[in-house]
Amino acid sequence: MQSWWKLCFILLVECSAGSFYDDPDQVLLPSGPDSDNELHRKWDFEWGFSGISTFAHLKHVKCLSDQDSPFDIGIIGAPFDTAVSYRPGARFGPRAIRAASARQTPFRGFNPRRGLNPYTSPYTILDCGDIPITPFDNALALRQMSEAFLELGSRTPALNQGDDHSPKPKLLTLGGDHSIALPALRALNKIYGGPIAVMHFDAHLDTWHPAKYPSPWESAQSDFNHGSMFWIASNEGLILNGSSAHAGLRTRLSGEGWDDFVDDERQGFMRISSDDIDDLGTKGIIDKIVDRIGVETLTYLSIDIDVIDPGLCPGTGTPEPGGWTSRELIRIIRGLQSLNVVGADIVEVAPAYDGMGEQTALTAAQLGFEILTSWVGRGLGQKAEAEQGKVGNIGRKRDEL
Repeated sequence: MQSWWKLCFILLVECSAGSFYDDPDQVLLPSGPDSDNELHRKWDFEWGFSGISTFAHLKHVKCLSDQDSPFDIGIIGAPFDTAVSYRPGARFGPRAIRAASARQTPFRGFNPRRGLNPYTSPYTILDCGDIPITPFDNALALRQMSEAFLELGSRTPALNQGDDHSPKPKLLTLGGDHSIALPALRALNKIYGGPIAVMHFDAHLDTWHPAKYPSPWESAQSDFNHGSMFWIASNEGLILNGSSAHAGLRTRLSGEGWDDFVDDERQGFMRISSDDIDDLGTKGIIDKIVDRIGVETLTYLSIDIDVIDPGLCPGTGTPEPGGWTSRELIRIIRGLQSLNVVGADIVEVAPAYDGMGEQTALTAAQLGFEILTSWVGRGLGQKAEAEQGKVGNIGRKRDEL
C-alpha cells in the first residue's frame, strides 16, 4: 500500500514539472525594452470593464484648457442640477452615462443600421471632461456654461486644421438638468449668427413663463430653471420660430385652461404627445418631425430622459407615467439622421433614482451612440458627395461636421 502512494506521488511530480505555471522556460519574456509600436500593440487596449471611465473609452482631454487637441465631436459633461423644480441629482448624470457606455468600444462599435463604426471613422471624437460648474450661484453657473460652450464650439475641427472658414465641431452635452440647453443655445447663436430650430424630446413643455412657478419671493435669478429655459431662449431670439417641435409630451398644465399651450404656440413649437405614437407609430412621428424641421435647417437636439416611461427609466428628476419605451425613442432618433443637427444634449439622468441595473444611464449612453453614429454618417455622406463634385462649398445650411 505504501509503494502505491509513492508511485502516485512520483507521477504527480513528473506531470506538474512540465506545467505552464511552474516552468519559467516556457514563458518567453522579451530580451529588452519593447518599441513604441510594440508597446502600443500590447497595452493600448481596454475591455469594457477596464480602464478609466470615459464615454465609450474615448481619449480624455480637458478640452477647455487644452487648445492643442483638436476634435470634430466633443463629449462634454455639464454636472449642474441646482435649477430643478423637484428631485435633484442630475449633477451625477455625466458620470453615470460615461460608466454605462463602458461596453461601447472601438473593437465592438460597428452600428449595423448605418453601416459604420463612429469610433474608428476619420473624425476625431474626444471626451472633453466636465465643465467645472459652481453649485452655489446659478447666475455664475449660467455664465460658465455659456462661455464653455462658446469656447469649444468655436474651435477649428480636427479634420480641417489650418482652415479658418471650416465648419465648426459638434458638442454632445451630458447633463445635468435641462436648463443647460439655454447656455448651449446662446453659444450656438453666436457661432452660427442666428436662431436655430430645437427638436425637443420631453414629457414636459419647458416653455413655461417663469411666473408659472408661483412664489411670493420673486428674484430674477429664479427665472432661470429647467422648465423655463426655452421660454427665455425664445424671448432672446435664439429659437427659430415655426420650425421647432416637442415630442413625447404628457405634462399637466398650469391653472384651469390652455394658457400653457397658447404660450407654447406663440414660441413656435409643434407638439407631439406621447399618446400620438399609438396612432402614428414611430414612422409617423419621424415623418412629422422631418416635415416640420426639414433637412437643411440648423437644429439643436435636446433629449430629456423623462420622455421615456419611468417604469423603464426611473432615474430622473420629474418622472411622468405613460411615456415611450426606450426602443421607440431609439428608433425615432435613428429615423432623424437626416436632420442637420449642430449640437445635442442628453439631460436629467439622476442615477440616485435609477435601478440596480442602471437602465436609465444605459439608455442615455445608447442614445449618445446613436447621435454620434448619425453625425458621422451624415458627415461622411456629404464628404463623399463633395468629392464627387455634387456639392460645392458647404454653406451655413449644410451639415456642420
